Amino acid sequence: MGTADQSLCNEQQNQLLAALPQQDMDRWQGRLELVELSLNQILYSTGRAPEYVYFPTTAIVSLMSMTLDGATAEVALVGNDGVVGISWLLGADSAANDAVVQSAGRAFRVSACFVKSEIEHSCGVMKVVMRYAQAVLGQMAQTAVCNRYHSIDQQLCRRLLLGLDRLPSDELDMTHELAANLLGVRREGITMAAHKLREAGLIRYSRGHIVVLDRERLEEKTCECYAVAKKEYRRLLPVAMAA
Repeated sequence: MGTADQSLCNEQQNQLLAALPQQDMDRWQGRLELVELSLNQILYSTGRAPEYVYFPTTAIVSLMSMTLDGATAEVALVGNDGVVGISWLLGADSAANDAVVQSAGRAFRVSACFVKSEIEHSCGVMKVVMRYAQAVLGQMAQTAVCNRYHSIDQQLCRRLLLGLDRLPSDELDMTHELAANLLGVRREGITMAAHKLREAGLIRYSRGHIVVLDRERLEEKTCECYAVAKKEYRRLLPVAMAA
C-alpha cells in the first residue's frame, strides 16, 4: 500500500498501538505495514505459529473455536482495540484459536518475532501487551458466562454492540447464519431474536446488512456482560481508551 494510503490510516487508529510509549513506537514505525483484510480471510489457524501479528484499524477479527463435529463459536473478537496473535506473543508455540476476518477492513501487520522481541526487551511494550491480554481473558470469561446463562436475544444484542464499538458507523454486515456461528446457537434462534429487535425499532436489516437505529435501547436490552467487559478494558488500558 502506497504512502498516500498510509497517510489515511495512522497508528493512532489502533488503540493498542496508541498506548505504546513514544520511544518504543519510534522503533516500530518502519516495520508496520498497512494491509487490507478481506471478509472470511483466515489470518491463522489453531496449532500453527503466525508469521505476523495484526493491529486492526477498521477490520474486525473473530477468534473462533471449533468442536470435533465442526460446530463453531466465537470466544473473543479483536478490532481497533487490540492485536490478533496475543497467545503467540505471550509465549505459546502456536495459535490457540482460528483467527477469521468477520468485517473487512484495514490493519497494520508486523513480524510476530519482532513484537515478541520487543516484549522481552521493553518494559513499556510488555506492560501494554500484558494488560491487553488480561482484558482478552476477561472478554473470554464474560463470553462463556453469557453463552451459558443469558438468552439468545441478550447475546445477539451484546454481539451487535461489541461490533459497533469497533466500527466507525452504526452499520454491520452480519447474516443470521454468521451470527448463529459466532454465538454457537441455531440459526432459527437468531432469526427470532433479530425479528424482535426489528419490530421494536432497534435495528433494520436486509440481506445480511444490519443498521442499528437505537443504540441506547439496544444497550438496555442486553445483559450485564457487555458493560462488565467494556469497563474492564477501560480499567486496564485507560491510555488506549482515551486516544
